[in-house]
Amino acid sequence: MDGSSIDQSTTSEPISITPSPAKKLRRVGSGASVVIDAAAESGVEAESRKLPSSRFKGVVPQPNARWGAQIYEKHKRVWLGTFNDEEMAARTYDTAAHRFRGRDAVTNFNPLSEHHHDEIAFLNSHSKDEIVDMLRKHTYDEELEQSRCQSTRGPRSQGSEHLFEKEVTPSDVGKLNRLVIPKHHAERHFPLKGGSISIGVLLHLEDSGGKVWRFRYSYWNSSQSYVLTKGWSHFVKEKKLQAGDIISFRRSTGPDRQLYIDWHVMNSGPNDPIAPGRAQPAILRLFGVNVLEVSRNGGGDESFGFQNTDKKQRIIDSL
Repeated sequence: MDGSSIDQSTTSEPISITPSPAKKLRRVGSGASVVIDAAAESGVEAESRKLPSSRFKGVVPQPNARWGAQIYEKHKRVWLGTFNDEEMAARTYDTAAHRFRGRDAVTNFNPLSEHHHDEIAFLNSHSKDEIVDMLRKHTYDEELEQSRCQSTRGPRSQGSEHLFEKEVTPSDVGKLNRLVIPKHHAERHFPLKGGSISIGVLLHLEDSGGKVWRFRYSYWNSSQSYVLTKGWSHFVKEKKLQAGDIISFRRSTGPDRQLYIDWHVMNSGPNDPIAPGRAQPAILRLFGVNVLEVSRNGGGDESFGFQNTDKKQRIIDSL
């Protein structure tokens, strides 16, 4: 078969290939590095969901349609809580601003004046951390009202009834930071009702010096016990409580039904420089030198120890 059988007139024509349109990419968002494929959107334009800003100072929107309140202290943000209402968040910021910045505070609503002396006194009587804690837990208004009631009620001498007393245990004054209230006393004198069983309540108790203490009172399912928690460790530290000391509770017989808390130590003596009524260690002196210190605990046991080993040696050498 020779080459004549091949049709030489046939010429090869170039094949035309139409390139597919390139996918169009675009960036979205403010300064975002996310790239969205426009073809994958099926004709629906993706919208950037941007939360609206608040018209109040110190208020920021939250993704769940709620509003947060915050304040800055020494260039650090202090979170004040989350609220359903934007204006409530703004008023929360104002309260914190009054405590953090005083009369120079720039607020959303009218500033406190001399007509609000009771609230000014309340703010000044609590630390910044205590005020922030009230705002976060939404208890500020309740505690402010409680303070107003205490300032307007009659004197303590109007009368009170004894409720119960308890000898504190080592765990009550230890690192657990809680006081266990005996169940029969708790259910009789401090009953928890309804939803307060799980979340607890705030108890305001006044000591013999007129200072009001705030304790979180709740029921622990894990140990099936009633306890005073938040605020208790501060009370233990200030009163210098030790295991064996006695805590007593009373209630006013007046219409306000104010609660009182008192304390006294076991084996108390009048000359304790550390805590009122706390017995001092006894000192054994020999030849004008303090040799042994005898310390007594609440159980009556005694422990001995040389105060100074150099003095000990000098006495031994002199004998």
